[in-house]
Amino acid sequence: MADDISADVIIVGAGISGAVMASKLAAEGVKVALLEAGAKVDRQKAVQTYWSAVEKVPECPYPPVPQAMHPVSSDLDFWYRQTGPDKFASTYIKVVGGTTWHWLGTCLRLLPNDFRLKSVYGQGVDWPLSYNDIEPFYGQAEGEIGVSGDSAVDLGAPRTTPYPMTEIPQTYLDKAYLKALNGTVYEVRSTPQGRNSTARDTRPACCGNASCIPVCPVQAKYDATVHIDRAVAAGAVLHEQTNAVFVEVGPDRTVNAIRFKRWDGSEGTATGKVFVLAAHAIETPRLLLNSKGETTPNGAANSSDQVGRNLMDHPTQLSWALANDALYPYRGPLSTSGIENLRDGDFRKTRGAFRIEIGNDGWSWPTGAPISTAQNLANQGLRGSGLDNALAFQSARHIRLASLVEQPPDPDNRVTLDDTAFDIYGVGVPKIAYRIDDYTKAGFAASVKAHDEIFAKLGATGVIHSPQAQGAGHIIGTARMGEDPKTSVVDADLRSHDHPNLFILGSTVFPTSATANPTLTIAALALRAVAAVKATIAG
Repeated sequence: MADDISADVIIVGAGISGAVMASKLAAEGVKVALLEAGAKVDRQKAVQTYWSAVEKVPECPYPPVPQAMHPVSSDLDFWYRQTGPDKFASTYIKVVGGTTWHWLGTCLRLLPNDFRLKSVYGQGVDWPLSYNDIEPFYGQAEGEIGVSGDSAVDLGAPRTTPYPMTEIPQTYLDKAYLKALNGTVYEVRSTPQGRNSTARDTRPACCGNASCIPVCPVQAKYDATVHIDRAVAAGAVLHEQTNAVFVEVGPDRTVNAIRFKRWDGSEGTATGKVFVLAAHAIETPRLLLNSKGETTPNGAANSSDQVGRNLMDHPTQLSWALANDALYPYRGPLSTSGIENLRDGDFRKTRGAFRIEIGNDGWSWPTGAPISTAQNLANQGLRGSGLDNALAFQSARHIRLASLVEQPPDPDNRVTLDDTAFDIYGVGVPKIAYRIDDYTKAGFAASVKAHDEIFAKLGATGVIHSPQAQGAGHIIGTARMGEDPKTSVVDADLRSHDHPNLFILGSTVFPTSATANPTLTIAALALRAVAAVKATIAG
């Protein structure tokens, strides 16, 4: 068939894990084909779409289309079929470059104890690898992404290499927190992040556009098109608008092909020696669960019945207040500092840990400010200079904190296929069962106490704690790694226990959530898996 695709390695998904893998393999002469369900993004059109959007949610520059449906933050029932008891609130997009288009850019490493949660604290499970196993690849990932950070600061994860760039400068607001919290348990530190603090790799330095979520207008913030472009330049072939729908498994349990359907209605099969699924933690289980056949009655890679299970996020406690002094938010990257020293300790035996993100974005996340502030003041009857003065006074004092809380794996938190609603390709839409457990709720309670103490040090008033958990945008689990094929989907090399030529990348494979934003670990694991993929190609 003219529509068929053939390469040494077939990669499904052109987000950061697939893009990094493709660029490394192609640079060494491996023939790589990338299948991406979405289309390329025109950056300036995306910026204009964002500017024009009434609802400025993370997905607004990348609206879903029937050929590439995805969830939206403003309507959590739009794509997901939620069965509760809680709403799963994190989203993703289907475009070339994946969800890195609207990520914040935070590049924290996991901590050593995050890999041994069960052994040290009796919670969750241990990872089948250690911090020392992944540490060299963290350094590589920081170089590949281009992370700006303060190499002299200890964030709890020992380093053998410096950050490739110096840190993004802390804001006036950050420094106010730093001064107010000096001598307390709350240590304010510059946040390592995947944005340029100086011109690097043909991309400019961050100039503070303040729209990191949902789009960086100048690409100072990394997105995975950087590695897609490198991969294509090295000979990889990108097939955009090409949706994988079925993994074909032969009698010997090796993967033979992946069936796909394109936006234009054509379809075919992609064949290769090795197959890599890098479609994120909702779409990867959808594809595997849809791939039921004679040798895969529960779906591909699912003899353990673990595909789709152990869905996690970093449920987020959002709190906001009015500072006593003008701290001038709404400038620069949306967050440049955080409190990272609360991420580990004996308390993890009974409650989830958390990291605290200090926002530079005022009340925009919780209330839609400052636009909503102007509306509220106008509704109070203010006009002209009175309105201007009140708006300037209030918006200069808007502060917010967000605590990203550790959530343990729960097999009943899962993604399955809905049997009544289907996408245009005939695959069931994602059906999600999700519950926030008591361990996580105890972490929330501790974070509220921390927020109150921090706001008090700033002399803040009018403190509000969101009663609902927010989504962090971190979709974790659903095909976890482990040593036992009966309780996990892939091994430490990210190879399927069931199919020796199938690999799964991304936060999909994380056994636990920890507290770090997952992107850096996603990239590090992809880099670590390159050697195993190459060895499998060689036979």
